[in-house]
Amino acid sequence: QVQLVESGGGLVQAGGSLRLSCAGSGRTFTGYAMGWFRQAPGKEREFVAAINWSPGSAYYADTVKGRFTISRDNAKNTVYLQMNSLNSDDTAAYYCAADLRRAETWVVVRRSLQYWGQGTQVTVSS
Repeated sequence: QVQLVESGGGLVQAGGSLRLSCAGSGRTFTGYAMGWFRQAPGKEREFVAAINWSPGSAYYADTVKGRFTISRDNAKNTVYLQMNSLNSDDTAAYYCAADLRRAETWVVVRRSLQYWGQGTQVTVSS
C-alpha cells in the first residue's frame, strides 16, 4: 500500500516558521516528482511547490516564492517544505503529492496526480 504521510503542521504566529515533512512508503519513488498543495476553507486546492527527482529543480507558486523552500531526500523518499515569514493567508491544510510527471507541469495536471497524502493543518495566528 502506497502512502504519503505528512507531518510538521501546527499553530504558529505571523512571521514565524514551520517545516513540513512528507514521507513516502509502499514503493520506490525513483523518478517521481514530489510536492505540496494547500487548501483553505471554502477555497480550491492550490499548488504551492514541487521538486523533480533529478535534477532537483524546484517550482513555486508566486504567493510563496522567496518565503518557502522545497527540498527532498531521495534516500528517504521524503520531501520537505520550509515555510518562513508565515502570514494568515498561509493558513490551510497542506497536502503532499507524488507523480511521475515533471514538477513544472503540476499546476496544469494537479487534479490527476497519482499519489496524495491525507494533509496536515497549518494555522497562522495574527
